[in-house]
Amino acid sequence: MTARSPSWYAVMTRPNEEEKAVFNLRRQGFEVYLPRYWRLRKHARQTSRVARPLFPRYLFVCLDVARQPWRSVNSTFGVSALVCQGERPARLPRGLVETLRAREDDEGYIELEAGDGAAQPRFRQGDRVEVTNGAFADCMGLYEGLAGKDRVAILLDLLCRKVRVILDQSAVRATA
Repeated sequence: MTARSPSWYAVMTRPNEEEKAVFNLRRQGFEVYLPRYWRLRKHARQTSRVARPLFPRYLFVCLDVARQPWRSVNSTFGVSALVCQGERPARLPRGLVETLRAREDDEGYIELEAGDGAAQPRFRQGDRVEVTNGAFADCMGLYEGLAGKDRVAILLDLLCRKVRVILDQSAVRATA
C-alpha cells in the first residue's frame, strides 16, 4: 500500500545524534520533528535543566513516499535507519505528531510531570496501565518497573514497536 499524501514516519538515529540527524534531514528539504522535554540534572549540588529527546534515538520525518526519495533518509549523517515494515517505511498513526505538538509549552518542549501529590497505586510488572495526563495521555501500555523516585517505566506501542517511556507515577493508573 502506497501513501498518497505526506505522512509521518519514525527515523532511528545514531546514539546521541538526534540533533545532527535533524540538521542534515532539514538540509535535504525534509520536514522533521524532534519532540523534546526538559530534564532536571543534579550534579555536584547544582541543578540544571537540559533538553532531552522525548524518544531517545528517534525523531519523525514527514514524507510522501510516492514522490520523495525516502531511501536517502537512510544515508543521512546522524541517521541509523528509517523504521520500516518489510520493504516500505512504517507510517505512524495519524494524529500522533499533531497530538505531541499540541502538548508543547511556549518554548516548544513537552511537559511530562504531573505532580499532583496524590497517593500512588502500586503496580506489578506486566500490569496494563493507562497514561492519565501529559504528552501520552490516553495511551495504554504495560508497567515495566520503577525508574527512580516517583517515576515509573512503561512500555507503549509506538513507532511500530514497544517503546519504554519514563513518567511520573501520578500520570499512570491501572486499567481493568
